[in-house]
Amino acid sequence: MNNSATLNVTKAFVSGMCEEKDYDVEYINLSSLNIKPCIGCLSCWGRTEGECIIKDDDIPMMKQKILDADVFVASFPLFFFGMPGTAKVFMDRMLSMMKTYRGQKSPENGESFHGLRYEDPNKKFVIITSCAYTEFGPVYEPLIKQFDCICGKGKYTMLFSPQLKTLIDLNNEAKINRYLNKFKEAGKEFALNGKLSEETEAKLKQPPFSEGAYKVFLDGFWREEKEKGGK
Repeated sequence: MNNSATLNVTKAFVSGMCEEKDYDVEYINLSSLNIKPCIGCLSCWGRTEGECIIKDDDIPMMKQKILDADVFVASFPLFFFGMPGTAKVFMDRMLSMMKTYRGQKSPENGESFHGLRYEDPNKKFVIITSCAYTEFGPVYEPLIKQFDCICGKGKYTMLFSPQLKTLIDLNNEAKINRYLNKFKEAGKEFALNGKLSEETEAKLKQPPFSEGAYKVFLDGFWREEKEKGGK
């Protein structure tokens, strides 16, 4: 929630956006919402096309907020090579936002697998996600593939923040501020251009620690954790 390391990066990015444009910002924590899991009935593709039959939770409210937003930012850490369970339950309930599957073949040109029901070329979707890994490319492949199927390749912006938890835990204020400032500047660029340059994306992907230094830190961290035992 408010102690999330990923949220620190997200707030830096959003603050940069707000310095360039007058956005009305709202933060919503999924853990605080009532979200029931998808039951896989596919009614939103058939009997009640475009509408989920589950109405007594917070998903109708969230869906409307997404439809009304100019920019929707999803912020979460990588858990076991995918998004956390709460975020996955939320994403499953967004199924009604996809067009009905009618046997379409997988697209060859990077489009959404079978189309977004409310596609708006002016709406922006940003994903900000952190992980403990240094080589984040392979560990994020399943997540990237999922969003490529949903949104279409290149139809969203995904920002990676490797080694983030370690950086926050070290409590080096100067180093943390330098790191967060990269995301703030990226937010400014995104607000102005509606996208980020390849140079900026590459800069954000750079981990804060060298591979050697990070290994030393992790060795010490797990040794301390083992010494704590069940305390």
